[in-house]
Amino acid sequence: MKKNKGLIIGFSLPIVITLCVMYIYPVMRTLLMSFFQIESVTGDTSTWTFCGLGNYANVFASAGFKAAMWNMFKIWLVGGILTLSLALLFAVILCSGIRFKKFFRAAIYLPNVVSAVALATMWIQYVYNNDYGMLNKMLEMVGLEGVKWLSSDMKFWAMLFAFVFGAVGYYMLIFISGIERIPVDLYEAATIDGANKIAQFTKITLPLLRGIIKTNITFWSVNTTTFFLWSKMFSPIDSEASTIVPVVYLYNQIFGSKGSYTRDAGAGAAVGILLALIILVVYFVVNKIIKDDELEF
Repeated sequence: MKKNKGLIIGFSLPIVITLCVMYIYPVMRTLLMSFFQIESVTGDTSTWTFCGLGNYANVFASAGFKAAMWNMFKIWLVGGILTLSLALLFAVILCSGIRFKKFFRAAIYLPNVVSAVALATMWIQYVYNNDYGMLNKMLEMVGLEGVKWLSSDMKFWAMLFAFVFGAVGYYMLIFISGIERIPVDLYEAATIDGANKIAQFTKITLPLLRGIIKTNITFWSVNTTTFFLWSKMFSPIDSEASTIVPVVYLYNQIFGSKGSYTRDAGAGAAVGILLALIILVVYFVVNKIIKDDELEF
């Protein structure tokens, strides 16, 4: 017994040390930093100045942070509805026994294989370009004038649509994994009882996918709060109000931005803590609303 105990400790110790060093310590340090005024994220603790909740008050009073939070909310809500609805639709279609199922599954998932930088560049250069972009060429073919897709008024929605295009395949595969676990006997029995496809979807598929739906909403929330690369690709020179998100605001606070060399690592840490709290709130709310009732097969 003692020998097995020592073996268990020996195998577990590297994992515990790695968890503490790579996760617990950074989280605790970030939480502590959020209550101090800190110029550099790597600054010695002797240079920290305690300010209590001052960083949080300054962040909430910032117009840039308010714009970033509003953009993130729109990405989470509008983008989430579009992405998860399309992902569920494609998953249901691909699990309905259509031909070339593997081909369509690979084709829809393909954008996730391509680098996000390359995918964003493709949309910016070859789809939204004013002169030779695909969308404006299509408008010209039907006699309409081209649209400035990357103007200040349109840039956010252009960015969101491009992001949704690349994200659908990932969530589709998660939905497919849940649908394929549902016993075929349930659908056969429903068909014999006279239930059509819509009734089968609402009475069988959706209830049995509640756990998968919760997982996808949680994953989508995490992806929304870490929405950084697409924002920087669509506003590479300076952070614009139309595309800025909290993670970009956090980055600017810690490392400075164009025309502003002021650094405030404490405020950046406060933003990071707020984003983590948002994820926790979304997780608990989703688990409260969507309950996994025991369903007998």
